[in-house]
Amino acid sequence: MATITEVQRLGIVLMGFGLFFLLFGVLLYFDTVLLAFGNILFLAGLTLLTGLRRTTQFFFQRQKFRGTFFFLGGVSLILCRWPIIGMIVESYGFVLLFRSFFPTTLDLLLSAVNIPFLNTLNGMSTETQ
Repeated sequence: MATITEVQRLGIVLMGFGLFFLLFGVLLYFDTVLLAFGNILFLAGLTLLTGLRRTTQFFFQRQKFRGTFFFLGGVSLILCRWPIIGMIVESYGFVLLFRSFFPTTLDLLLSAVNIPFLNTLNGMSTETQ
């Protein structure tokens, strides 16, 4: 089993707080300050969790350039106080960046908990391939 360093633990905590502030910012009718704070905490936590080199390699791969552009563009729109448009652009970039992780995450959820709705979705996705 892999050991987690103190810096990685701090990264996990920062990512958790970042996601909390993002969710709370959306629930409070797209509060710009909470969304901006959540984005900054999430990116800082991701950097501490994976390391600066691996983070930059992930975001600046040639095939992920469009996702990076939309994700960071959405973050900058939020920082410029356009929260609704920024969240839409950022969400699109997030999907483009992390779409390769979605099947793995779904398989992990299905193996951890037997949820009938997710099993139906997984069956539909394997039939179309």
